[in-house]
Amino acid sequence: MNIVDFHCDALYKMWKSKEPLSFRDSAELHTNLERLKQGRVKLQCFALYVPPQLKSEQQFQAVLDQIDYFYEEVLKQPEMKHVKEWADLDTLGDGEIGAMLTLEGVDAIGNDLKKLRILFQLGVRSVGLTWNFANLAADGALEKRNAGLTAFGKEIVRLNNEHKVLTDVSHLCEQSFWDVMELADYPIASHSNARAICDHPRNLYDEQAKAMFDKGGMIHIVYYPHFVKKGGQATIDDLIRHIDHFCSLGGVRQIGLGSDFDGIESFVEGLEHAGMIDNLLNELLKRYSESEVRGFASENFLQRRPR
Repeated sequence: MNIVDFHCDALYKMWKSKEPLSFRDSAELHTNLERLKQGRVKLQCFALYVPPQLKSEQQFQAVLDQIDYFYEEVLKQPEMKHVKEWADLDTLGDGEIGAMLTLEGVDAIGNDLKKLRILFQLGVRSVGLTWNFANLAADGALEKRNAGLTAFGKEIVRLNNEHKVLTDVSHLCEQSFWDVMELADYPIASHSNARAICDHPRNLYDEQAKAMFDKGGMIHIVYYPHFVKKGGQATIDDLIRHIDHFCSLGGVRQIGLGSDFDGIESFVEGLEHAGMIDNLLNELLKRYSESEVRGFASENFLQRRPR
């Protein structure tokens, strides 16, 4: 089965590393090329993320530096093909792996939509408005005031719609989530689990999941143990409970994978890097039909992506 993984932080890890990391085979990268090939990944999404402590005047440059790693390290590998438009997914050949940019928080653009349009031109196809806290666009999952989207944030969602760019809800607070659902034509949760199974602010309540499914959105389950099970030690069975729960809410055709590899330092047992996906798929095949597991692995997203 081919795999779509909607979230990894390899670009951020390469950017912050004190020593150069080879995308082809660096053991420090959970999503290096050799591991992507081992795991039969057909599309890997690469997040652009800047830490909140970085000075505001340095943030857009940090995003550009990460895009440079994407072009110079990732796309220089002959197996990697840039997915810059949705139609590019239809042209991936055998042995080719699609590479797509996503933006995890819009802090780096300040209040300048021109910078966001530049990122679209460079290939960003999914935008999350913030990362856990508040910025000029929205309040995040850990922002206690839960104030929702600003007028600027709503402008961003409308611009996403215009360009057929996904709006990612994974790091939003509840009110921001509902504001996005009111406006977004293409909502997605790139890496989130079920709050009914693991009560963490980064996970989604049942009402949120149902709203995503009703609007045709995808929820990509995340492997980070702290989002899987209380206490932060998790097995593949624990991860599958989130899939089971989302399926019980009607989402069997709207579930995908969003590992968060290279952004996490602890792991679900048996899912320590991208090459180990068969451990998850084999357990899923004991519980679900092959068609359903193919859906979770890649086909649900490929069928529901924007056109």
